[in-house]
Amino acid sequence: MSIENKRKYLKLSGLEPMIVSAETNFINVGERTNVAGSRKFLRLIKEEKFDEALDIARHQVEGGAQVIDINMDDGLIDGKEAMIRFLNLIMAEPDIARVPIMIDSSKWEIIEAGLQVVQGKCVVNSISLKEGEALFVKQAKAIKRYGAAVIIMAFDEVGQADNYERRIEISKRSYEILVNEVNFPPEDIIFDLNIFPVATGMEEHRKNAVDFIEATRWVRENLPHCSVSGGVSNVSFSFRGNNAVREAMHSVFLYHAIEAGMNMGIVNPTMLEVYDDIPKDLLEYVEDVILDRREDATERLLDFAETVKGTKKEQTADLAWREESLQDRITRALVKGIDQYIEQDVEEARQSADKPIEVIEGNLMTGMNVVGDLFGSGKMFLPQVVKSARVMKKAVAYLLPFIEEEKKKAPQSPKEARGAGKVLMATVKGDVHDIGKNIVSVVLGCNNYEIVDLGVMVPPEKIIQTAIDEQVDIIGLSGLITPSLDEMVYLAKEMERKHLNIPLLIGGATTSKAHTAVKIDPQYTNAVVHVNDASRAVTVVGDLLNKRSNQKYIGELKEDYEKFREGFLKRTKKKEYLHINDARKNKYKIDWSTTSIVRPNQLGIQIIDDFDIKQLESYIDWTPFFRSWDLHGKYPEILKDEIVGEQATSLFADAQELLKKVFEEQLLNAKAIYGLFEANTIHDDDIEVVHDKKVFKFRTLRQQLKKYQGKPNFALSDFIAPKESNIQDYIGCFCVSTGFGTAALATAFEKEHDDYNSIMIKALADRLAEAFAEYLHEKVRKNDWGYASDEMLNNEELIKEQYKGIRPAPGYPACPDHLEKLTIWDLLKVKENIGVALTESLAMWPAASVSGYYFGNAEARYFGLGKIKEDQVEDYATRKNIDIDYAKKWLSPNIQE
Repeated sequence: MSIENKRKYLKLSGLEPMIVSAETNFINVGERTNVAGSRKFLRLIKEEKFDEALDIARHQVEGGAQVIDINMDDGLIDGKEAMIRFLNLIMAEPDIARVPIMIDSSKWEIIEAGLQVVQGKCVVNSISLKEGEALFVKQAKAIKRYGAAVIIMAFDEVGQADNYERRIEISKRSYEILVNEVNFPPEDIIFDLNIFPVATGMEEHRKNAVDFIEATRWVRENLPHCSVSGGVSNVSFSFRGNNAVREAMHSVFLYHAIEAGMNMGIVNPTMLEVYDDIPKDLLEYVEDVILDRREDATERLLDFAETVKGTKKEQTADLAWREESLQDRITRALVKGIDQYIEQDVEEARQSADKPIEVIEGNLMTGMNVVGDLFGSGKMFLPQVVKSARVMKKAVAYLLPFIEEEKKKAPQSPKEARGAGKVLMATVKGDVHDIGKNIVSVVLGCNNYEIVDLGVMVPPEKIIQTAIDEQVDIIGLSGLITPSLDEMVYLAKEMERKHLNIPLLIGGATTSKAHTAVKIDPQYTNAVVHVNDASRAVTVVGDLLNKRSNQKYIGELKEDYEKFREGFLKRTKKKEYLHINDARKNKYKIDWSTTSIVRPNQLGIQIIDDFDIKQLESYIDWTPFFRSWDLHGKYPEILKDEIVGEQATSLFADAQELLKKVFEEQLLNAKAIYGLFEANTIHDDDIEVVHDKKVFKFRTLRQQLKKYQGKPNFALSDFIAPKESNIQDYIGCFCVSTGFGTAALATAFEKEHDDYNSIMIKALADRLAEAFAEYLHEKVRKNDWGYASDEMLNNEELIKEQYKGIRPAPGYPACPDHLEKLTIWDLLKVKENIGVALTESLAMWPAASVSGYYFGNAEARYFGLGKIKEDQVEDYATRKNIDIDYAKKWLSPNIQE
């Protein structure tokens, strides 16, 4: 096969063209818009928060991704509909759509759906000979017809290519079929030749890297015009937890693979060392492994890796740093979170300073600036920063008596006392959740900002008056439940009415850029900024308080939010919504004559007042725990993640230590109440419940978005037999809490200047509450209700909700109306029986509590309500016998603009 003289280059495009030529640097593919690669993205898609999911795509492009990979393959998602919807949204965002798209799916129908809506020239990921030539040819012809490029996996009917010969065999066969039979443009073919780990200790894996590199060289020399891609992190998998070695392995592998012709792939830039900067001894050991240059290469690298000290090892064993200069020791203690020697070091610093305050402004802030720089550049992670804050607070607490004594002699000027700026932080009225707020407070505190923390459930008038009295520079508002969104809108209006000019930071689980831009920003002349993670808070606050450029920054913010608002409202108006009566006609229909309904073994209310909390350990879903600390990934895989694995492992160890203490010393109390009742649906959307000869009614809301033909408009009432069927059905509801004792523990930690464990105990209490809800639901399914008495699921299967039935909760996507909690509390007498109360905004107190319903029908499923029209709001208000404006207050986040 001769290579043509004139080279043809892969040409891709979004709104802007991309030509992958010999002069083009390595093309990096961003994969955070992949439901398998990003837990956050998966959650947003499941909850139909597509506008927030767009931000992930935007961040990838802003971060340098030249192609973005989009994958919607998940069992709980309608992948085809999600792919179409997300791509359509991307196409309307020029800052994202400028780069080419990689449509990634194992399902052909999803790939084809994506090809039908994407603009520009995209890449399909992927097809292969796995299921034979006929299907391969059919799919390739379709991709050619759509004008896309394609990734070919080195996989055939026999299996995956795992050596040099098989890679060549499959690539050559695939290429000849594509070029000679399909007439596929050779420059539009990209081979993924399978990158596998090296240095695993298994003889058959020794040549994994060199086989890939040499197969790449063969493909580029013998299969004209095509490209080669791959996922680079796989090569270093056997050294997970040792980032220094992994970074070197990635760099060495890429250096040789790119030289051989690899021109595209997935690699995290933060996990790369500059090839020329790799220490010569480490470089030699790594290249011996990657290039398979010695029989004992693996053993030599394993031995050498032990000498490459990691963070944990330095903290516990290596005390050589104690011989360094005073400033280096203080900086090291802050960066590594070591508080053992900090009082000794700051005392030494105090002895040589004119004033004790100079130790804070000088030595400590020099160290914290390093922490801030490392965190901002992604080289430190949130748990490490919170540990740094613990060291800082301990140091400041030691110095405070000396500073107070100094003040008596010579009071500080306002400028000396102020630091970088003063930030007021508060969780808004009616809301009790503060983990995120506390984390942001710690991070800002680490960057020399003075924090005025008003705590939780703070009324707007107190926030405003404190801001005035304390002369704060910025106000940060936090909220987890949907009523908090209206509190934030109201506060912005009040600040405008009082002519305040203090920027507002908006954060919390229910908040979003969309809500901030559409609902809050128009109410306030000064800056309003949505901050979605702690690392961004430092940059935003710094930009807002930079006197030389803040007006330009605020102007750009206002312009950005106005453009976002216009685009959001334009997209919303394009969507079609049904009248509530028409939506009911398109309800989900269960054949009640054939469906299985099981009468509960035990009707009525049950109370668990003194539960052995240790039983919940095996039910804990750890993935959200890591997410609360800004470490993203699925447990347990996150412990081996190339970026955050080491920090996740350290955090997990600390969590296990505190959890053990909770169990052994019974520091938290767990209580629960639940009930199973006779129920039927009435008037389409109401569920009538009978208990103790009294009638209670749960009012459900119905989707109104006009669906594709054959797709119903769901309401939870669809899963309960209608009264007119004369079939008796059943429903359950519950409340569990593991929060009794949490506040006292957190306060005790805070008094010891230990924000790390204060935040940790709250995060653990939240996980235990969710575990209690999982435990109780299993008990109900198998025993109390008994419709799944033979169920045998492990914890992973429970987390994936592979059981029969659902337990939706008021305030979540299927039933976003918090008002329905009142009916649960009335029916179960929750406060009277187990002491869990509702705030005026219907948040649960203690915060580590979970409540919801039990639906037992096999066809019951989770869904997102989405936007609803005012006609349903009016109908709902009539059914509940409440004022229309009161109904709007609670449903406002879901009402169509």
